[in-house]
Amino acid sequence: MRGWRRTCTGAGLAAMLSLAGAGPTWAQDAAAVAAPIPHAPGKPYGARNLPDRIVVTPGADAATELGLAWRTDAAQATADVELAPAIDGPNIAAVAKAYRGTTRALSTENGPAHFHAMRWTGLTPDTAYLYRVKGAAGWSEWYQVRTAAREARPFSFLYFGDTQNGILSHGSRVIRRAFLDNGRIALALHAGDLVAQRDELVHDDEWGEWFAAGGYAFAMIPQVPAPGNHEYVDDVQPDGSEKRRLGPHWPLSFALPANGAPGAEATSYVTDYQGVRFIILDGTSAIDLGTSASQSAWLDRKLAEKGPKWRIVLFHQPIFTCARPNDTAALKAAWKPLFDKHRVDLVLQGHDHCYGRLSEERGAAIGRDKRAGGAAQGPVYVVSVTGKKMYGLNNRAMTQPDRVAEDTELYQRIDVEADRLVFRAFTPVGGLYDQFTLVRAADGRNRLLDGPADLPALRRCSGGVGPDGVPCTAEPKD
Repeated sequence: MRGWRRTCTGAGLAAMLSLAGAGPTWAQDAAAVAAPIPHAPGKPYGARNLPDRIVVTPGADAATELGLAWRTDAAQATADVELAPAIDGPNIAAVAKAYRGTTRALSTENGPAHFHAMRWTGLTPDTAYLYRVKGAAGWSEWYQVRTAAREARPFSFLYFGDTQNGILSHGSRVIRRAFLDNGRIALALHAGDLVAQRDELVHDDEWGEWFAAGGYAFAMIPQVPAPGNHEYVDDVQPDGSEKRRLGPHWPLSFALPANGAPGAEATSYVTDYQGVRFIILDGTSAIDLGTSASQSAWLDRKLAEKGPKWRIVLFHQPIFTCARPNDTAALKAAWKPLFDKHRVDLVLQGHDHCYGRLSEERGAAIGRDKRAGGAAQGPVYVVSVTGKKMYGLNNRAMTQPDRVAEDTELYQRIDVEADRLVFRAFTPVGGLYDQFTLVRAADGRNRLLDGPADLPALRRCSGGVGPDGVPCTAEPKD
């Protein structure tokens, strides 16, 4: 299992995933960590008597459903939340309704905590709501969130690649600039490896950094996360073999739609938002846990269903890699034929810690010639990275993808319209790095329009020097 850091012994994982008490309680054995991993300076991420790690997620039908998750210390035993239709005056409590969600306990390197979740159904479409959640010492502030419209309407969403390393020190700049620079964002997608699973900090601190990086934006704008391989831990068996097991934070940190593939219910799901069907897959489970056939059958059904015009698929390991020597063969064999069959519009991925946008497997030049001749465009595949960890480009990067970058943090904004998707990739300084448009033609097929001719030069390392004129941090990935 090359590239995976062993963090727990078999006994440690068994302890970490053991159930205790009256409710489902996860216990993490910090002593099982193979090497000493530090806390964040000042140890700021222990649970307190006020709520934190508040994140809102869309339901299966984003027009009428919302999910909410948050954390408190163990003194807050119940998931108490209030929800109100948004009003302009301050007396929100007068129109609020009390709800009680579910609570589960998790003991980490930072001590015991309670993770709470609430799922609402039957909400009014295209409506602003206010909510607040309770800790032992009192309530959070009121957060405002909006349900989707019932019908297809224009909207914009963000897409982030791996944060994983340097989550707060580096990734937060990208995330915060994306929200600040782009106005009314409806959703934010994350292509896995939100954290690194103790590469740099103890695991709970990494999750603390991820939530700190997004701050109130994560509590007010629905987040759509996909799991990466680093959301899993290595489970060492008594015979010394290793298996993958979903880390305890993932199912507790998000209240995701419960409509996923059999065997991957906690990590795959569908949400429909104003004319777009977002399908979230779990590549790690497909590759290592035997759920490829189940996810593929489920994917086929979800793509075949009559529904939103646009279909966007989000997962971690890329079909076409911009850094590794070989593509992800198992996923490519299982999922690419379904993407082609159902004319998926966008496939958004992470894992490679570089930027790559590909529209024609046989090469960029062939893709340009096909577009010039008016040929329809199949799925566009994109890989991007948000955090500081960087991989060098592979030997196909200058001929196969349409656009690449290395040693570069990026975020992406996608604007959805009735008959077009406009995709833009930005550097954190604010520069437009890549752009293309998918136009839905009268025949129901997409045509790809390339972006402006004055895009900046490709960002690449040369002779150990990065594109910013400082030492390159991108490392080869074997």
